[in-house]
Amino acid sequence: MAWADFVRFTVASLAAHRLRTLLTALGIAVGIAAVILLTSIGEGLHRFVVAEFTQFGTNLISVTPGRIQTHGASLGSVNTVRPLSIEDAIALRRAPHVLVADPVVQGNAEVEYLGRSRRVTLYGTGPDFVRALSMRVASGEYLPPDDPRSARAFVVLGAKVARELYGGANPLGSRVRIGTERYRVVGVMEAKGQVLGFDLDDTVFIAVARALDMFNRESLMEIHVTYEPTAPLAEVEAGIRRVLIGRHGAEDFTVTPQQKMLEVFDTVLDAITFAVAAIGAISLVVGGVGILTILTIAVAERTGEIGLLRAVGATQRAVLLLFLGEAVLLAAIGGAAGLALGWGIAGILTLALPALPVHTPWLYAVLAEVVAVTVGLAAGVLPARRAAALDPLEALRGE
Repeated sequence: MAWADFVRFTVASLAAHRLRTLLTALGIAVGIAAVILLTSIGEGLHRFVVAEFTQFGTNLISVTPGRIQTHGASLGSVNTVRPLSIEDAIALRRAPHVLVADPVVQGNAEVEYLGRSRRVTLYGTGPDFVRALSMRVASGEYLPPDDPRSARAFVVLGAKVARELYGGANPLGSRVRIGTERYRVVGVMEAKGQVLGFDLDDTVFIAVARALDMFNRESLMEIHVTYEPTAPLAEVEAGIRRVLIGRHGAEDFTVTPQQKMLEVFDTVLDAITFAVAAIGAISLVVGGVGILTILTIAVAERTGEIGLLRAVGATQRAVLLLFLGEAVLLAAIGGAAGLALGWGIAGILTLALPALPVHTPWLYAVLAEVVAVTVGLAAGVLPARRAAALDPLEALRGE
C-alpha cells in the first residue's frame, strides 16, 4: 500500500466516526494539558525562588551563632557557646577574598513622627549592609561608617515607612522616635517590595550597636559576608572558619553559603516539578486505555472491512500499520490539542494572577507529546495485531 493511500485511509477512518475520535483524543488532550499546566507552575515556582535569592547576589555567605548541622537556611541561635559580636564581623573583613562583612540584628519597633506611628521591622546593621545585599538608597545616604561602640542616632527609612509617615514630604533631616530615643533621618531606601513574604519596604535601619542595646541582646543574629565572585568557595569558607575559631576557640557558629542553599533548592524544586509532571502523566495512561478500548471496538465493527482489504491483497503488515497509524494519529491530535489547552490556561493564569509564577518548560512540553504518541502506539498494538491476524474468508463470512 502506498503511503498516500495509507494516510488517506487512516484519516478517513477517523473522520467517519467524528464523535468517537473527538472523545478519544480528548482523553489524551486532558492528560497533556495537566502535564503542561502542573510543570508550568512547578517551573515558575522554581524560577521565582531562585530569582528571590539571587537578587541579593550569589557570592553571599551567612554566618550565624550556634553550631547547626543542616544544609538549609539557618534556624538562629542554637547551643551557642559564644555569641557573635561586632568585633567578629570586623575581624572577618581581614579573611581571604572577603569584600564585606556586615553585622545584622533584627526585631520589631514602634516608629513615631508628629503623632503618626507605625510598627515596623527594624534592622540593626553596619554601614556596608546595602553593599552586602545589593540594595540601593533612593535619597540621602546609608548609615555612615561610625565607630560601632559610639554610633550616632541616625536612621534610614524603608520606602513604605517614609510614605506612610511623611506622605509626599521630604523626610531627610527630620527626627523620628524609635522606642525611647530620637533618630535623625539620613536616607530613604529604594522600593524593594516583598521577598519571600517579607516586606523590605516596611523597615527601618539603624546602627547595629544601638539595635543590640534596644533589644537587650548580646549576640548578633548573623553576619553577611560577600566575597570575590571568582574566589573558590571552599577557600573562602575555610578562611572564615579559621578567623572565627581563632577568636572563639571552637567552631560554635554556622557558615551557610547562598550558593549551597540554591543547590539544595534546585534539587528540591526539580523533584517537585518532576513529581507533578508524573501526576499529570497518569491522565495520559487513562487516555491510552481509551484508545485501547476504542480500537478494540473498531476491530469488532470493521471485521468485514478488514476481510475485504485482505481479499484484495493487503498484507497482515499493512493491516497492522493501518490500525497502529490510527492509534498514533489519535494520540498526536490529542497531544497537540492538549499542548494548546495547557499553554492557553497557563497564559490566562499569568494574566489573571500576575503574582503566580508560571513558566512553561519546552522540554516537558516536547516530552509530553512524545509520551502521548508512545502511549497511543502501545495502546494500539493489541487491537492492531488482532485485526492483522483475522482470516480473510472468516472476516468476510462474518460480515
